[in-house]
Amino acid sequence: MTTDGGNIDPMFLQLVMSLEAAALQQMGKLQNPITGKVEKNLDICKSTIDMLEMIEKKTMGNLTQEEESLFKRTLYHLRMNYVDELKSTKEETEKTAKNAPADGKKDPDNGDNPKKDSESDEKTGTSNDPEGV
Repeated sequence: MTTDGGNIDPMFLQLVMSLEAAALQQMGKLQNPITGKVEKNLDICKSTIDMLEMIEKKTMGNLTQEEESLFKRTLYHLRMNYVDELKSTKEETEKTAKNAPADGKKDPDNGDNPKKDSESDEKTGTSNDPEGV
């Protein structure tokens, strides 16, 4: 289907580029054109990359050099960005976990700390203890 022995078939190019754009959008690197928001879903992104890998395997031996090169560059680019996003997501999760108090209660200096079960509200005389003690 290549128009000229060494060129990239426009339909093939469109397929690869649309899957690449979808993966970049799923990594949160591109804005969703419908919602206008940047959304991240690395599980779906992994599926998109896996789909491109499957297409690469199924078309092996049937592509021009330029089409193979396009596939290799696209997959390399997506894999490297995916790994970066996994690392940054992991770092964000670890940072959030480090900053959270070990007992799960909010920081008392914050002003929005829920009272401990044994504390009572001095103003109303009520207790947060479920047994009313």
